[in-house]
Amino acid sequence: MHLARHHDSLQFQPLTEARLDEVERLEQQAHAHPWTRRHFADTLVAGYQAQLLCSADDILGYFVAMQGVDEVHLLNITVALVHQRQGWARMLLDALAIWARAQGAQWLWLEARVSNARALQVYEAFGLRRVGLRKGYYPSGQGQREDAVVMSLKL
Repeated sequence: MHLARHHDSLQFQPLTEARLDEVERLEQQAHAHPWTRRHFADTLVAGYQAQLLCSADDILGYFVAMQGVDEVHLLNITVALVHQRQGWARMLLDALAIWARAQGAQWLWLEARVSNARALQVYEAFGLRRVGLRKGYYPSGQGQREDAVVMSLKL
């Protein structure tokens, strides 16, 4: 694995305004329906938990989560395209779960596109369970909508 030599410099850093352009670029490369820079800027204003997983100056991935009363809702989790399929999503989910427990959360919630088989596989391997379906939750281009799988994990 070409990142092995960087493992000693792995760290989580909070998303800051200075890195919004970089994160937007990674988001656009990684997703067919990416968040905009404005989405990320709004999460900073709202005070959501937004963390970057970095190796030296390189962003491997990130997550954005919203804290509720006794739950945390994962809004975005992304691994940079060039770093996918190396286990980073699992590390991001681990960090999120640790943070959520520290906030006193009992549950972790998220939605995923029904077509996003890889994400669903990663979430299920992590222990999240499918608990429902939201019809037409996501826009999918050409005026179409796509259902969301609702998943949760008891922390």
